[in-house]
Amino acid sequence: MSNWATDRASGAARVWGVAALVQAVGDTLAARFSSCVVKGEISGFTRAASGHGYFTLKDEHGNASLRCAMFRRALSQVDFSPAEGMLVEARGNLAVYEARGELQFVVEGLQRAGAGALYEQFLRLKARLEAEGLFDADRKRTLPRFPRRVAVVTSLGAAALRDVLTALRRRSLHVEVVLSPCSVQGAEAPAQIVQALTEVILAHRAGQQMDAVIVCRGGGSLEDLWSFNDERVVRAIAACPIPIVCGVGHETDFTLADFAADLRAPTPTAAAELIAQDRETSLDQLDAAERHLQHRVHQRLDNLAQRLDQVAVRMARPAQVVGQHRQALSLLEHRMLAACQARVRRSGQHLPQLQQRLTRAVSVQQVRHQHSLQAWDARLGALNPHKVLERGFAWLTDEAGAPMTRASQARPQAQVRGVMADGVLHMHVTQVELDAAPGSDHGD
Repeated sequence: MSNWATDRASGAARVWGVAALVQAVGDTLAARFSSCVVKGEISGFTRAASGHGYFTLKDEHGNASLRCAMFRRALSQVDFSPAEGMLVEARGNLAVYEARGELQFVVEGLQRAGAGALYEQFLRLKARLEAEGLFDADRKRTLPRFPRRVAVVTSLGAAALRDVLTALRRRSLHVEVVLSPCSVQGAEAPAQIVQALTEVILAHRAGQQMDAVIVCRGGGSLEDLWSFNDERVVRAIAACPIPIVCGVGHETDFTLADFAADLRAPTPTAAAELIAQDRETSLDQLDAAERHLQHRVHQRLDNLAQRLDQVAVRMARPAQVVGQHRQALSLLEHRMLAACQARVRRSGQHLPQLQQRLTRAVSVQQVRHQHSLQAWDARLGALNPHKVLERGFAWLTDEAGAPMTRASQARPQAQVRGVMADGVLHMHVTQVELDAAPGSDHGD
């Protein structure tokens, strides 16, 4: 018999029930850690329908995690909305969740730690830059589908660089990678990131054409990623003339650099995959395009061959072709005659109307001319000198036939011819009497 069996038989070892042991551990933890404060990053925060909150507190370096439960009453007293990656200080006590035998921290109070101020600063800067239009969707550029040269801005020792290079080699071995190294964490990082981007832009303008830029680093806390929330870095990314993909942190991490970039990738590896299309996929697409092109070319050739056969058949029987043309000409002739006859009928229907309109117009015009002639006749009649003579006037002329309109034109013994309404008088002037004028003498 083994020692364990001997001890059990002698009663030296206690046999615990599962529930009793879990409860005893819970009591021990509650007594030892009745009230403590834990600092960590929130991860996976969810709010149940009951109003209770559940999340995990992670160590800043990701080495440990602690499941937390915060009941509705305590959660309702928190003056902020817990969010992913937020650094907080949780006050509560340790316990064991007996249903699963898991360690659990029951949170009674929650407040933001140092990162809380950083997060507020993050929100303020985001709002200001967004108001300036740095994050507008219409500023985003489309990435080249098949880039030939890609610049990578990151740290030489970063695991993100290895991930990017591995993904590019796996997907598109032909893509040339230009590395622009910089620090991605710490006080010196923002200036170095801006300088690295500037060097990429200078090389691009000097003739080393860059199709895209990847700005990347691995995951971390809000403080670790803060360099990519620096205003200098954000503005440098927004002003870059080359399309930029930002792959900073993990899928749940967001920085202002993500909003300013043309495309945000959840991880550095994803950034490389978004930049370079998979070689095998491209080859498959080329094969598919080749097959489609061959099919269309063969289809076109078959159609042309059929048309050629049809033309050859028609050319082999010219009499039939001529007959078809004759039929077509006969049909056209018939259609032309029918159209002409229809036109003549329509014109014949219009002739009576036109004749009536012409007759009315001629009658109206005759009446107008008749009235005009009568008016001219009346005017001419009024000016007829015979009419004047009929009223008792006479028309006098001298011996030379010149008209005499004044008595002073006549001389005694002169011959005067007088035209009357019914004849002519030949008169001999015996005496001339002029009307007396003031200051003048009468003459004979």
